Amino acid sequence: MSGKEVLQALLDGRLPPPSMAATLSFWLVEVGDGFAAFEGDPGPQLLNPMGTVHGGWALALIDSATGCACHSVLPPGASYTTIETKVNFSRPITPDSGRVRAEGRVVSQGRRIISSQAQLLSRDGRVLAHGTSTVMVLEGAR
Repeated sequence: MSGKEVLQALLDGRLPPPSMAATLSFWLVEVGDGFAAFEGDPGPQLLNPMGTVHGGWALALIDSATGCACHSVLPPGASYTTIETKVNFSRPITPDSGRVRAEGRVVSQGRRIISSQAQLLSRDGRVLAHGTSTVMVLEGAR
């Protein structure tokens, strides 16, 4: 299957979700060509010592959205690995923030390197965090 077909199979329930999705309370909700969106529920199990949601959770959401956006453009038999993900945090996230949405889009696609960007948005569309990822395409590594 192509990358997009794999992601669609996850959405349709034909493939099981990754265990990390349950652990971190977020899941894939939409996929397109060079696009992937996740939604997540920040909860009390995700708090740092200051009482806000740990930045690693937002980073994981952005990494998932950017990575799956890249995954969606891969041909059958190819996979990828993240080289770098960078995130900027714009607003604190708390359990009261409610469901958030991370939207990832491919920015540049080469034969071996794909770059993507994502925004983590509140229910009212405010940017909570944004970031970029660079991935390396692995041919025949599945």
